[in-house]
Amino acid sequence: MILYFIFITSYLTGSLSSAIIVCRIAGLPDPRTQGSGNPGATNVLRFGSKRIAAIVLLSDGLKGAIPVLFAKYQLDLTLFPICLVAFFAFLGHVYPVFFHFKGGKGVATYLGALIAVNYLAGLIFSLVWLLVAKVLKISSLSALIATIISPFYFYFLTNNIKATSVICLICLFIFYTHRSNIKRLINKEEDIIQS
Repeated sequence: MILYFIFITSYLTGSLSSAIIVCRIAGLPDPRTQGSGNPGATNVLRFGSKRIAAIVLLSDGLKGAIPVLFAKYQLDLTLFPICLVAFFAFLGHVYPVFFHFKGGKGVATYLGALIAVNYLAGLIFSLVWLLVAKVLKISSLSALIATIISPFYFYFLTNNIKATSVICLICLFIFYTHRSNIKRLINKEEDIIQS
């Protein structure tokens, strides 16, 4: 029963849309009505400030990290259920029950959860994202490249195929949530990162 409770709690935590809540507090428009319409840090940056976008990014990451850290250190769960906790937090972000199941793309929440599950895996993800972003200057492409290789080094670091299968599932969802970005990348229409 405790596992079901933590799964539900993780999902509900993920369902708290940081972008919408932070924008309301800051007196900014609803991110779902601006820019790409995505309630995430990248879109908030388009019409808000770097500071507000950074708060959204950190908050989205914490939504993934906090349930995982609780499961890891308070419940002393093994790696597979810990990764399931990460998955439910991620699922809440993408399909938030509090916001008509229309959420963000999940990269920041995945990264926060990944850092909490295995900090080396999270560090590698961050470094890959930063390196690709520095060279190619496209946020979505950086996220997709960092995402697609993450199950490989996660398995190398953990040697746990069941846990890695959950990571793979999250990665598939991330590619699904980025389907419009992928189309724009193919058409060479994706926005570049402004310095």
